[in-house]
Amino acid sequence: MPVAVAIVVNDKLAKLNLAAVHLLEANDEQMLLGRPVNDFVHPLDQPRSQGRLKKQGENWENATSKFRITTCKGNFRMLLVMSRAIHYEGRDAVMISGMDMTGQNEMDEQMRQSEFNFRRLFENMQDVYYRTDVKGIVQKVSPAVYKVLGYEPGEVEGKAAEAFYPQASDRDAFKKEIMMNGMVNDFPGQMVHKDGRVIDISINSQALFDDEGHFAGVEGICRDVTQRKMLERELQRLATTDSLTGIANRRAFLEHAEHIFKSCQRYQTEMTLMMLDLDFFKAINDKYGHQCGDAALIHFAETVKVELRESDLFGRLGGEEFCVLLQQASRPEAMLVAERIRAHIQAMPLNTPTGESFSLTVSIGIATYRAGDDRLGRLLERSDKALYQAKSHGRNQVTWEV
Repeated sequence: MPVAVAIVVNDKLAKLNLAAVHLLEANDEQMLLGRPVNDFVHPLDQPRSQGRLKKQGENWENATSKFRITTCKGNFRMLLVMSRAIHYEGRDAVMISGMDMTGQNEMDEQMRQSEFNFRRLFENMQDVYYRTDVKGIVQKVSPAVYKVLGYEPGEVEGKAAEAFYPQASDRDAFKKEIMMNGMVNDFPGQMVHKDGRVIDISINSQALFDDEGHFAGVEGICRDVTQRKMLERELQRLATTDSLTGIANRRAFLEHAEHIFKSCQRYQTEMTLMMLDLDFFKAINDKYGHQCGDAALIHFAETVKVELRESDLFGRLGGEEFCVLLQQASRPEAMLVAERIRAHIQAMPLNTPTGESFSLTVSIGIATYRAGDDRLGRLLERSDKALYQAKSHGRNQVTWEV
């Protein structure tokens, strides 16, 4: 036959006529048998090609369509291709017939230049280009994957994309977004580097569809944004953390406390606020210096954190004034925590750089959420009033709101 004909079984070449061997510029049929069809199909046309090859059922036939191919000698061809389902040696197979539509002069040069530009972009781009099939198996990945993940392309292709995610939930979220919107832009995620490191990535991808509109996979690019994410996290930490003690600063504490307060309003749960103030702290700064005072604040914060649960909130409101929010804590439980803090601070030994020892005490005022409280400020006012009473009655004590 003058038309190139090939029989494909399980996506691999199983039989070719002489015209197909000549079209692919092979020495003989043996050079081609067993090779995947995708070895010859242009990367940009592979999603369509795969969709046509993987149709289910019998007696189907694909309409003619143009495909770009690469021969064994690296030359490019434009084919008009038709394919249909057949049985070959007792197995389901696909018969492909192709007619060479490539021009001899100008079209050849345009295709060569187009392919050259594509290859140059593909091989030198800093972001990772990838394409997966309908089952999430990586079909193609650019050389940049070595720079980003430490793998050679051959180590990634043929494997499930999920294998490179540290958490299945990240991949599930990505798939859900793709299936819902057909694309994602700057989608956040993480992947595992070959050396075991987890890196942050940003993904821009779109869904692929075959000629009949069925989902055929995903293609796109991803880039390493670890440095950007580290900077964002550091900026977030600086914006929400007290630089001296490492606990929440005033703004972060009050924002978080506001969310907890609204939850208490909605579900009528327990919430206790403790206002803590170091006694005579100015005298410590004046006598021993601010460096010694800073060290005392750090030790104080560390001592208080030991007495709190993960669900409790601890922040520095300013100077020597701190605040603790206890969730789901009864009055006896809150008093017990406050007394432990007070006792441990009083017993905490501190030394100046010259070896002189001194001690701290703390006054604590406590208020609890009431059903009639319409804003967080009500609790802050009552706990602050209780703190004032503790100070006026001799300090180094815990006072409950009146």
